[in-house]
Amino acid sequence: MNFRTFLRHLREGAKSVFRNGWMSVASVTSIVVSLFILGVFMLLVMNVNALADKADSNVQINTYLNLNVDEKLRETIKGELEAMPEVSAIKFVSKEEGMKELEESLGSEWVEGFSEADQNPLPDAFEVSVIEPTTVSFVADKITALNKKYTEEPILRVKYGEGTVETLFKITKTVRNIGFIFVAGLGLMSMFLISNTIRVTILARRREIGIMKLVGATNNFIRWPFFVEGAMIGLMGSIVTVTLLFVGYNRLYAASQTDLTLAQSLIPLGDLWLPIGTIVVGLGIVIGIWGSTMSIRKFLKV
Repeated sequence: MNFRTFLRHLREGAKSVFRNGWMSVASVTSIVVSLFILGVFMLLVMNVNALADKADSNVQINTYLNLNVDEKLRETIKGELEAMPEVSAIKFVSKEEGMKELEESLGSEWVEGFSEADQNPLPDAFEVSVIEPTTVSFVADKITALNKKYTEEPILRVKYGEGTVETLFKITKTVRNIGFIFVAGLGLMSMFLISNTIRVTILARRREIGIMKLVGATNNFIRWPFFVEGAMIGLMGSIVTVTLLFVGYNRLYAASQTDLTLAQSLIPLGDLWLPIGTIVVGLGIVIGIWGSTMSIRKFLKV
């Protein structure tokens, strides 16, 4: 195909979009409605996945030391924890800091008499964060096993919410899988719905296609304007969809800033517009071309 022929196909495809009038409007509207529903669920799934990731990342291993552990041994244990490849960060919490946090959470009347250094029953502790949240139970076992290296066990206990954490991981994995399946299902449904609408548009022009075949036009010569038309319909519908999605989401995000909890839960639009926009626009163009291809195929058998 030379450049002049390509330009002719572009010109004819563009003319067909406007020449078909309400049929093109119906196709674009079908794309907007289908992709808008898909886009809403994509935004929902991405925000739910972000919440799940945040919940996973907040899992920590609290390592409590025995009261007889001196500073030298504490630093040795800290070095051993830092040497574990699964560990991402370690924070030391002294018994004084632990008492202060307890006082802030329960109130001073509940810890009265225990805030003095010689009366403080709390142990020193390390808050251990891991690189991969699902390895938390494995790392907890490794930390507990450090006691075997010493005559007097320096680690009093290791706590990470055993049982609850495993349930949390199962729930977040299930949420991600359901979200993926749901979005994939909506995507397929959108493809068939939109392609059927485009098929109706081409069905109304089957006589035109038949005449072109009878006068000797090749299949590719007939197909290309329809490819261009389908791509343009898909592009217009997806651009309208992306605009509606982003305007609506931006207003929702702006309204959420008055609620601190909700504001921390939603992903900023700046982190979403590129992946969502690329997927929706790309899907719209692909569906437009695919719908035209599948619809015109049987009319070329003349």
